[in-house]
Amino acid sequence: MHIKHSLMVALAATALVSSAGCSATRTQRAPGEHLDDAVVLGNVKAALIAEPNTSAREINVEVNRGIVQLNGFVDSPAEKSRATMVATEVDGVVEVRNNLGIKSGGTTVGEVIDDSLLTAKVKAALIESPETKAHQITVETKEGVVQLSGFVDSQNAKAAASTIALSVTGVKNVRNDISVKTS
Repeated sequence: MHIKHSLMVALAATALVSSAGCSATRTQRAPGEHLDDAVVLGNVKAALIAEPNTSAREINVEVNRGIVQLNGFVDSPAEKSRATMVATEVDGVVEVRNNLGIKSGGTTVGEVIDDSLLTAKVKAALIESPETKAHQITVETKEGVVQLSGFVDSQNAKAAASTIALSVTGVKNVRNDISVKTS
């Protein structure tokens, strides 16, 4: 009987430790949360694609704990507004943070190449920095203005990302739309 009781206690302790290992922390998500966010991400992207008044390929979508970020550059304020409405209507969306910028006009091939080069340089600088986890940060550039977005672990990482992006030669300005993960 004593062995059976000890075995039950050991089994309960193992289950408790295992469940604690699967729980979420402020900066890490539990496996179920990650899956839920992936489903919400897919559904928001699908809804934007189905909406004829949004350029889904111009909109980068990120999700953390049901909070949706819309990032990138679109053609008009109406398109920006419509993207928010579409994302808000998706099941599982807790909040929508619309960081979309409005394009200012026609873009030349040279500007597109310059913007792509700036994006690559900023990404490389973020990768090299010990202060940032580059995989948490999305970088987009339009007319020399760099937009940073995503979800990072701390306010220090958010501030460092801006400093790093501004240090890249050719960057005119930085829009830091990064969110700090909450508990």
